[in-house]
Amino acid sequence: MKFLFASDSFKGTLSSEKIIELLTASANAVFPGCETAGTLIADGGEGTVDAVIAMTKGCMIEVPVHGPLMEETKASYGKINEESAIIEMAAASGLPMVPPELRNPLNTTTYGTGELIKDALDKGFRDISIALGGSATNDGGMGAMAALGVKFFDRDGNQLKGVGSDLAKVEKVDISGIHPAVAETRFTVMCDVNNPLTGPDGATYTFGKQKGGTPAILDELEAGMKHYAEVVGAALGKDIDHLAGAGAAGGLGAAVCGFLNASLKSGIETVLDLIDFDRMLEGVDVVVTGEGRIDWQSAFGKVPSGIGMRCRNQGIPAVAIVGGMGKGAEKIYEFGVDSIIPTINGAMDIEEALDRAEELYQGAADRMFRFLKVGMSIGR
Repeated sequence: MKFLFASDSFKGTLSSEKIIELLTASANAVFPGCETAGTLIADGGEGTVDAVIAMTKGCMIEVPVHGPLMEETKASYGKINEESAIIEMAAASGLPMVPPELRNPLNTTTYGTGELIKDALDKGFRDISIALGGSATNDGGMGAMAALGVKFFDRDGNQLKGVGSDLAKVEKVDISGIHPAVAETRFTVMCDVNNPLTGPDGATYTFGKQKGGTPAILDELEAGMKHYAEVVGAALGKDIDHLAGAGAAGGLGAAVCGFLNASLKSGIETVLDLIDFDRMLEGVDVVVTGEGRIDWQSAFGKVPSGIGMRCRNQGIPAVAIVGGMGKGAEKIYEFGVDSIIPTINGAMDIEEALDRAEELYQGAADRMFRFLKVGMSIGR
């Protein structure tokens, strides 16, 4: 028997590494002499760069950048190989970098994310993956593009810095100074939202409140974003407003598609391709995946659905061990996961479940492998 373990972490309790360790112990106890392998995994959100770099044996590159409030700080991105790099925009422009009392999307910028991209281009990377999400910003990606050499001017010819409040001021866009390597680089954007740039489902009204936007601030930003979309669209000769995913990361999705000609791709699919997951499936009998809580959302761009579909394509059974099940969890069966095993084994509150996470996971793993053994004996 050969097992492959590919589970997301259980946030706050179990890392992917610990889950692999627990599954390996249970598998060997029930199937002595079995072959096991494990891979760190993430869906394009937090932890994606760490997972990809660990599995590809790459390294991290630290860069001095400017944070969401243009403060001097440092951020890292991943070198996969001599050609490829992976960047998490939250590393330089993430919401946790802004103290709660200072959160105001009129004042934040993606400039630091642009600095990470610029450094990767300067170092010769020509295949760059960018994970969107977790941003503190709503600047339409203006800050990031400014760091890459795009110039934005107001009606008086003053160059704008690229914060949220500048959206309404843009009257002219000069792309002549954009980093020359952009034209010869393939950009892939990991994005699992389909929001357009503006409108009730756009960047501002969907995500702006969590970044500190009051109703008045959101209305101001939305008006500015509509103006920005018109001016940039005219300058680039393309519609950046209605692209699916344009509203991701406060509009950074629109900028990377518009200025960098990036292609949008599911986060989990990008990660699975980067770590060559299909090759890992060769000779595997059963795959064990999972996440902390599985519900209807898990079928849309989360680790279990991505793993499940790759397994289904190769005719390999997949099982998910999860911390808990929510509404619509069974939808995951349509995406290649054949069974769900919750770790909870009795009545308990959430605090107890979190405190006992490792013990409960080990118990669920033991039950799962024992049941697999029973299944194998049927019909003999």
